[in-house]
Amino acid sequence: MEKRRRLGVAVVGFGWMGRVHTQAYARVLHHFPQLTVRPELVAVADEVPGRAQQAADQFGFASALDDWREVAADPRVDVVSIAAPNFLHAEIGVAMAGAGKHIWIEKPVGLSAADARAVADAAAGAGVQGTVGFNYRNAPAVAAARELIASGALGTVTHARIRLFSDYAAHPDGALTWRYERERGGSGVLGDLASHGVDLARHLLGEIDSLVADTAVFLAERPRPTGATAGHTRAAGGESGPVENEDYVSCLLRFVSGARGVLEACRVSVGEQNNYGFEIHGTEGAVFWDFRRMGELGLSLGTAYQDQPVSTLYVGPGHGEYAAFQPGAANSMGYDDLKVVEAYAFLRSVAEGTPYGATLRDAVRSAEALDAMAGSAEQGGWVRLS
Repeated sequence: MEKRRRLGVAVVGFGWMGRVHTQAYARVLHHFPQLTVRPELVAVADEVPGRAQQAADQFGFASALDDWREVAADPRVDVVSIAAPNFLHAEIGVAMAGAGKHIWIEKPVGLSAADARAVADAAAGAGVQGTVGFNYRNAPAVAAARELIASGALGTVTHARIRLFSDYAAHPDGALTWRYERERGGSGVLGDLASHGVDLARHLLGEIDSLVADTAVFLAERPRPTGATAGHTRAAGGESGPVENEDYVSCLLRFVSGARGVLEACRVSVGEQNNYGFEIHGTEGAVFWDFRRMGELGLSLGTAYQDQPVSTLYVGPGHGEYAAFQPGAANSMGYDDLKVVEAYAFLRSVAEGTPYGATLRDAVRSAEALDAMAGSAEQGGWVRLS
């Protein structure tokens, strides 16, 4: 193979997700040797004192920075992962695109559809690629489900249920971080989990025509943190402050195809750990997926209609990007592997100048649906998406 072209990589924001992106860059050529580019860790930026230097020491970034603006000005950097808090997505994304950097940005790409659109427009105007962190679509079982639906194996899709339940915010001592503030975290569980649900819905079933939603805050106050946080830190005994955004959303969907759907997400579901998945029914069959059993797909196919059994498909080579990780069906893949697939799509987009994977347009469409959910919950009634 010809010598790979070097791509200078920067990561902005080094909490858990910044680490996941970095590890994906380190692994991507192990699984996708056909890539014609080679990522090289050039710079990491994080405003928390010492965090960037610790990342550089551990992962080998050439430079550790406190200010992300230095990344935009660095000629060594070709591509940037943006894993900073939501309220910084639009500012950083627009700046990086304007500086000619290709961007791999975490969902929901800002606080609103306007933010996501600003980043998408900046990338289009600068002629750079933009990949978005909708990682669950990368599961080989999801790829298999999409193929089955597209092939007509389920007949005409009639209705679907998509769920994203977690307990990461269920503890009453969970710190009042930026995630729970409207100005910095946006729409709470809508942006955090329902954004993934909207992407799965669109990826599998096509565009959403209209929706009606209800939201709730179940834990109205949380203790304020006394220092820097990463992930879902607890802060017992701290001064209490109000939770400003949603813990829960339920939404009815009407798809352009005529199918109906239910999307439900909650971040305070005691007893639920990453209970993410879908059930999709058609006139001739059904398909079921649970992220916690990522390599399995429940299938009900045939001509019985009534009392038709459900079988289990263990995904393997030939489903999505499974073959890049395991040689035979039923060998497990994990969450981080989905981000390696995402890194591959991003770097391939840059190498070939053609979008692969979830794009900034997908982020805009997801954000439009989230804005519509918030508006519906506030005003009542159905909202039509443009």
